[in-house]
Amino acid sequence: MVLIATDHNFFKREIPPDADQPAKLRFYHSMYTLMEILAKNLNHLGMVEEHTLTRLIMDGLPAGWDSQLSIKDLHFDGVPVRIYLPRKPSASKRRGVIFIHGGCGIFGSIRSYERICRYIARKCDSVVVSVGYHLAPEHKYPAQTLECLTATVHLLKAAETYGVDPARVIVCGDSVGGTFTTNVCQELGQRTDIPKIRAQVLIYPFLQALNFNLPSHQKNAAIAFLSRERTVHFILKYLNKDCSLKEPILAGSHVPQSINVKCRKLINTDVIPDVFKLGYKPPLPALFLPRVHEEVQELFEPWFCPLLAEDAVVCGLPDTCIVTCEHDVLRDEGLLYKKRLEDNNVRVTWHHMEKGFHGVLGFFGYGIFSFPSSSTIMNHVVDFIKGY
Repeated sequence: MVLIATDHNFFKREIPPDADQPAKLRFYHSMYTLMEILAKNLNHLGMVEEHTLTRLIMDGLPAGWDSQLSIKDLHFDGVPVRIYLPRKPSASKRRGVIFIHGGCGIFGSIRSYERICRYIARKCDSVVVSVGYHLAPEHKYPAQTLECLTATVHLLKAAETYGVDPARVIVCGDSVGGTFTTNVCQELGQRTDIPKIRAQVLIYPFLQALNFNLPSHQKNAAIAFLSRERTVHFILKYLNKDCSLKEPILAGSHVPQSINVKCRKLINTDVIPDVFKLGYKPPLPALFLPRVHEEVQELFEPWFCPLLAEDAVVCGLPDTCIVTCEHDVLRDEGLLYKKRLEDNNVRVTWHHMEKGFHGVLGFFGYGIFSFPSSSTIMNHVVDFIKGY
């Protein structure tokens, strides 16, 4: 009760009645919120960093022994990875799957995605490499992207060492892991000195930080786990910026008119299907604040916002699977990127989870404590991967 009294606004989150198992979602959100409040108060007392307790909880329960897989912890050119190799002998080289976990670049780990990676390795008969990139704020942006690139290049060059066909490597990630996946594919798409990535899987990815008033931001502004406000809060935490910048960024005051004009085609609500714009109200133009713009220059880099990449880069991307969730502030970023890829003749497979919410994949593999959408997403991902 004391914790709730200290910050009762944390509990004011919408739980849509048509979301996956809303009562369970409400319970999990309440537990997560209590943990956040506890971490926040312990941080104020100087006892522990706020993100430390959150990381501990998000690591989840350890998975048991798996008789079908050989699991090894390695380093790819200094980057921690865990590799999952099917024990059953294969007559030929297997496909390789590089998995990049989500967590805002601040949370998440190899362990927290253990069940997901094991499932992909078993069901797809693939060698899976889970990238344990170092987290912010201890390791500053863009260290995370650089480490994901390093691990990917290492596997592409040394694929046969791990029984992988270098022509059948797929990169997969959720949330900010989807951002890093996009970074990797955009960066390597033009290179000729290494094998091409065969496909990419983007699960509710974060792709832009210019406009926080898209239809999905308005519809899901106060949604559980990742609200509109918390999205910007985590962006600023990840970049180690002053959180007082949150309100002007939410309003769009960090974007000068020249960039608004240039990016109007890339972040254009007109290309979002009408079914996703019910109740949408286009925002009034925001007052530009040069000081805020100068403080957050990273938000205008394609490495941070892959949706801003040039067409010359986008047209060289591999086949893509995009998963979006209805109850997710990032929904429309996936829709905008889907349209962008299609306009550049990239083959796209799209799955939309009508009952899904941001972070639902993280509950996969916990039996009755999981959500139906968690399994549905995983089955879509497995089916896509099996096609390569």
